[in-house]
Amino acid sequence: MTDKVPEWMYRQSAVIAWRQGDDGPEILLITSRKKKRWVLPKGVVDPGMTPPASAAKEAWEEAGIKGTVDETPLGIYRYDKWGGTCSVEVFAMTGVTEAPDWPEATFRDREWVSLDEARRRVDEDGLKGIISDLDL
Repeated sequence: MTDKVPEWMYRQSAVIAWRQGDDGPEILLITSRKKKRWVLPKGVVDPGMTPPASAAKEAWEEAGIKGTVDETPLGIYRYDKWGGTCSVEVFAMTGVTEAPDWPEATFRDREWVSLDEARRRVDEDGLKGIISDLDL
């Protein structure tokens, strides 16, 4: 018998950290823990936290970044995990500062990329759509 994942764990939030690069807007992607895929900093919205606050916490833990997280989501995408479907609210982060070391630095790489490159690297169609709709 397997343990059922609590329903609240399917509610997640993420940040699209962005900055103005020399050739236009750039967003920060990180690798998954096993470094097989490029993703956004994201995670489960812990009970008692707002989605933007949770997204900011994940951005620090997974990418070593801090900044201002908008309260209004850019969009929502879904993906399958734990035998169910996770719903991820995505928030913009601006004024980004990067730490040289962070909690998951040994597990993840981070890279600033153009919007076109980000669309190529991420797997989830819904996330590709959110990136395509960005007006930065």
